[in-house]
Amino acid sequence: MLITFLFYLCIPKFTLQIRWVVENANARIKQWKYLSYILPSSQIPFIGDYVRIVCSICNRYLKPLASGSVEEDQALGAKMLFLSKQVNQLKEQVEEQHLDRRTVCWREVSEVVGFPQLDEERLRELTCGSYQLRLSANYAQEHIEGGCTIHMHKEEEGLLRIRLQSRHISSKTYQLWIRYKDGDIVAWYCKCRAGARVVDMCAHTASIVWYLGYARHRCNTGRIGVRDWGEFLEDATAVDESEESDSSGDESPVEE
Repeated sequence: MLITFLFYLCIPKFTLQIRWVVENANARIKQWKYLSYILPSSQIPFIGDYVRIVCSICNRYLKPLASGSVEEDQALGAKMLFLSKQVNQLKEQVEEQHLDRRTVCWREVSEVVGFPQLDEERLRELTCGSYQLRLSANYAQEHIEGGCTIHMHKEEEGLLRIRLQSRHISSKTYQLWIRYKDGDIVAWYCKCRAGARVVDMCAHTASIVWYLGYARHRCNTGRIGVRDWGEFLEDATAVDESEESDSSGDESPVEE
């Protein structure tokens, strides 16, 4: 029963891996003005011919939507099907040992030492794609600005607990766990709706893995995520008194 539940939990990920090609193809066709609107019924006899003509032009002159090899796609599909039947053992450990409520076994750390350093290829393997990685920068910015606390297990080496600020609800935080060993990420679990699956990671877990294993070693930590353009604005009501006094002193009396 648990395996069946986990399989259905992973179905959205399977659908996304296949559906994105279809949606991108539809978006490419709708770039043509005629096909981007609702057509009247009088155009039904001609729509099929127009779509075939547009698709032929796109296939001839535009880049293909999928550039991967058939062997790599088949290997990824087999991997996802295999992982969909596995049980999240870290989730079971958290629930059995009540690691979400116990505080005495954790210690807060400001710098994570020994976390594996990952490359982009390994990150894509862990997330089974790049969607979560594109969201990671925004979540990582919350980490830099103090919206994230990291705890390390006092007894079990390589087990982290992270509280991460929600990107959509300011009053909500997510609690997640990551286990690493022998220079690689071996398990993860987040208490969000999609955090228990093992086929890939949720965006919260992916952002922490991306930051600790990749971004902090390569990126300028001050410019991760959405840039705050407000720092370049000045308050018009705040007048510098020194400049005002200098300007008034430079004024010479007007001779009549």
